[in-house]
Amino acid sequence: MKKIPYGIASYKSIRQQDCYYVDKTTYIHRLEDAGNYLFLIRPRRFGKSCLLTMLECYYDMARLAEFEALFKGTYIYDHPTPEKNSYLILNFNFSQIDPDTDNIEQSFDRYISNTVFFFYKKYEALFGDDFLPQLEINVKAYQKLEFTLNYIGFIGHKVYILIDEYDNFTNTILTTKGQSAYHELTHGAGFFRFFFNILKGTAGMVDTGVGRLFITGVSPVTMDDVTSGFNIGQNISLYQRFNELLGFSEQDVVNMLSYYQIPLDTALPLMKKWYDNYRFAIKVPTTLFNTDMVLFFVNQFLRCQGIPDELIDQNVRMDYTKLRHLLILDRKLNGNFSYLTEIIKTQGTSPIRVVQSFPVERLTKPSNFISLLYYFGLLSYTQAGELQIPNETVRQLMYGYLREGYEDVNVFNVDMWRLADLIRAMAYHGEWQPVFEFLAAEVERQTAIRDYLTGEKVIQVFLLAYLSVADYYIIHTEEELGKGFADLYLEPFLVKYADVQYAYLIELKYLTRNEFNEEKLKETLNEAKRQLTQYANDARFLKRHQGGQVIKVALVFAGWELKALESY
Repeated sequence: MKKIPYGIASYKSIRQQDCYYVDKTTYIHRLEDAGNYLFLIRPRRFGKSCLLTMLECYYDMARLAEFEALFKGTYIYDHPTPEKNSYLILNFNFSQIDPDTDNIEQSFDRYISNTVFFFYKKYEALFGDDFLPQLEINVKAYQKLEFTLNYIGFIGHKVYILIDEYDNFTNTILTTKGQSAYHELTHGAGFFRFFFNILKGTAGMVDTGVGRLFITGVSPVTMDDVTSGFNIGQNISLYQRFNELLGFSEQDVVNMLSYYQIPLDTALPLMKKWYDNYRFAIKVPTTLFNTDMVLFFVNQFLRCQGIPDELIDQNVRMDYTKLRHLLILDRKLNGNFSYLTEIIKTQGTSPIRVVQSFPVERLTKPSNFISLLYYFGLLSYTQAGELQIPNETVRQLMYGYLREGYEDVNVFNVDMWRLADLIRAMAYHGEWQPVFEFLAAEVERQTAIRDYLTGEKVIQVFLLAYLSVADYYIIHTEEELGKGFADLYLEPFLVKYADVQYAYLIELKYLTRNEFNEEKLKETLNEAKRQLTQYANDARFLKRHQGGQVIKVALVFAGWELKALESY
């Protein structure tokens, strides 16, 4: 059987090692038609590097003899374009730049110089004897790049420039050193801005050596700052016809599971829940699976001969520091943290247009912050044009961001090992009271959290963040049951933990501290009991839990205090 290309970003390696490949060469015609200078944003681990290396292999004139070996069996092999193997390839990957602000300009200069030199060595037969002496006269990296591109145009050839992870080191600097250090790179006379000025300048010349340009990254912010919104070409990130350029469709996943003889009825529903539901344009019918997540799952399934213990690949976890500077200001949680809480509470947003580009100064504007969550893959379009949390993996990541945010500003910090043990006892022994008593006691002890626990929905999100510390349950919020909506429904994760004994329906009630009294408490508990009975008698719910034990729990808060917890 073909190898699974988990962790392999090189198209050439995938083909040479006889790995399973979902054919994306069908998009080469569309990319050529879209324009000569293209810009694409996609979340991490979606296959951007594989796409760029595929384009490199296809267009590189130095790989003409390899065309059959690299492309036989793909769509483009039988339907090549006139531009096949017609370019010199100049390939940059900016994840290789040292983001240390003390060394960054030297690191960038050295990387560009080295790349240009080895570009020359690869195509040396095309260059005259005058090229290398003239190249060495140009000291700065941008000078070497400008000279090389002009020289290529002069001798009648064209370069296809590929830039992968264009914003990698700038994002790191922004999140670790702040806007001032970031500005030095991307504004005014910043060397990174000037690098893109060279690309813009040479691309606009009559006899330019720049034939095509393809840039990928995870955020539009840097591109807006260094090129005023990529005004030299097409930003295809939100185009409907490129929705499936990266990622796997459901049919792709079905084909892969069938090839590796993995039972569809076991694996596909689980994968849809955890890895699916990405859309990269409004109103497209097809949802997509994250590439890395699918390959990780298939790889682990074959190794374990069953459902893997860990469903979230650590490589998918977006570093919390990438969001930290947007959520925290002066050691305090800012308005964006409230937006993140609201998104988790509602599982998405109302219909909103993703902003195509915006400068760093406007990063914390609500619409831009939400757009950035979309570009990071934390939100995705529904077919109706709303933005929602796409799947269970992202939902778990967001719960983690909430916990880390609370910890980062010393608002709330608990013993996660202790809490996980309590949740385990809740799952296997029905001992649910200690979980909520533990959290209530910690809120009592850590007074800073109280200011944030205002209202039923906020408390609901708070509980979601901490009940998800252990993965014995798939936690549903506002699940429609019995013509109502259950606040929290803890469904045993039986695919992974087949012996979990207890499911939970939890109804939260919130009273202000002023309206709380014993009579009101009794009335509120009676209402919660009525609702829980209504939810538990739902026909679909009963079918899901035939033979299982369901515990119905009512929690009543007055302000931040847990005043009552009862089961039925």
